Amino acid sequence: MKRNFLKFSLIITLIALLGNCAKDNSTDYPEQADCTGIDASANTYTNSIKAILDAQCATSGCHDALTQSENINLTTFASSKSAFQNTNCLCSIHHGSGCKPMPDGSAQLSDAIIQKIDCWAKNGYQQ
Repeated sequence: MKRNFLKFSLIITLIALLGNCAKDNSTDYPEQADCTGIDASANTYTNSIKAILDAQCATSGCHDALTQSENINLTTFASSKSAFQNTNCLCSIHHGSGCKPMPDGSAQLSDAIIQKIDCWAKNGYQQ
């Protein structure tokens, strides 16, 4: 009986460890971002990021206020900041390992756009 319990415990532990590998939580995209050439005072939510999110993410049927796909609303500063801080948004736009690539069904965002979003995060998600 004790032996079966140990086998069961080992299997559960292995499953838990392998399950944790499914998300790309090890990559710190903002830390790795090269923000030289991006003016932090201009690369704020209001001046830069909102237009990107509105055009690429917060569209009807996706991450707009009504649909909130995957429970993510990218239509306001507060909800966008929260989503980027608390979900795998950065991993998704980087098409990182274990994350659902975004935008869904479309090509990856340009390197320049991803860099702006990474630098927005790196600089503290300024409004």
